[in-house]
Amino acid sequence: MKSRKAPLSYRFKLRLKQVIDWLVAQAAFSVLGLIRLLGPRRAGNLFGYLARTFGKLTKQDRLARANVKAAFPEKTDAEIDAIVAQSWDNLGRVAAEYPHMAAIYDFDGQNQGNIEIEGAEIFDRLANDGKPAIIFSAHLANWELPAIAAARHGLEVTVLYRTPNNRRIAEYIRRVRADIMGDMLPTGSSAVFGMAATLEANGHLGLLVDQRYWRGPIGQMFGRPVLMNPVVPKLLRKFDAPVHGCRVIRLPKGRFRIELTEEIPMPRDAKGEIDLPAAAQVISDVIQGWVRENPGQWLWQHNRWGGIRKKKKVEG
Repeated sequence: MKSRKAPLSYRFKLRLKQVIDWLVAQAAFSVLGLIRLLGPRRAGNLFGYLARTFGKLTKQDRLARANVKAAFPEKTDAEIDAIVAQSWDNLGRVAAEYPHMAAIYDFDGQNQGNIEIEGAEIFDRLANDGKPAIIFSAHLANWELPAIAAARHGLEVTVLYRTPNNRRIAEYIRRVRADIMGDMLPTGSSAVFGMAATLEANGHLGLLVDQRYWRGPIGQMFGRPVLMNPVVPKLLRKFDAPVHGCRVIRLPKGRFRIELTEEIPMPRDAKGEIDLPAAAQVISDVIQGWVRENPGQWLWQHNRWGGIRKKKKVEG
């Protein structure tokens, strides 16, 4: 029996999408070529300026401004404007730094280059203790750097990441990251099995956990209800692994400081099991402290505080 062909309209739309994806990828690769020619410093300045200039014309700018105002009600309009502008500037610089990540990370053990590290001995300790560990981070400064730092210190970390919809761009990102980072685990329904397999093999996980998670418990961040990420506490209910936080701070003149914390104790309930909401809140509180110290380096354009009403309605 012959299989029926897909409708002509569907095949046309599929072909059109492939063409658009190819054009978008070629445009992206051309921009990346320009960034390589400019070098990290000049490209960062240019893309920071472009992000500041055109970001304020988008609806994400209004969202960022509302988020900052709600998080820091004591700040003036001028201070809020400055934080949002810094956030756009940081986002532009992150994009410009992407092709230069290998060169930017030049840690020499003396904090003399582009990178200085607080807690470098913890990276070394985790790399050699033969035990699993979970390292969480946030979208602060250049959030790609912790995974590179771990790899350069011999700490094999499996990093959870979101795959771009464009296949050609996704392949480029995978190739770039594979050269300077550890294993990459794409998000999706099967990611939980990959994370579990990593910890079962005494491996290490690197997770960005500061964005909204629909199936997470409701907690607090900057005094507002927020949907917290439950992935780390859920993993801890099955695996005995220490939890560390890692943040990046953008410094003047293209430099960065990476800070890796000592183990962060996670709360337990009366039965001795990890208290999922309380543990998620501990992690959220750590991230809130990081953001409060350097608010202009966080990704305020994300709808971090959204979804609460819908969540409560669904749960009755």
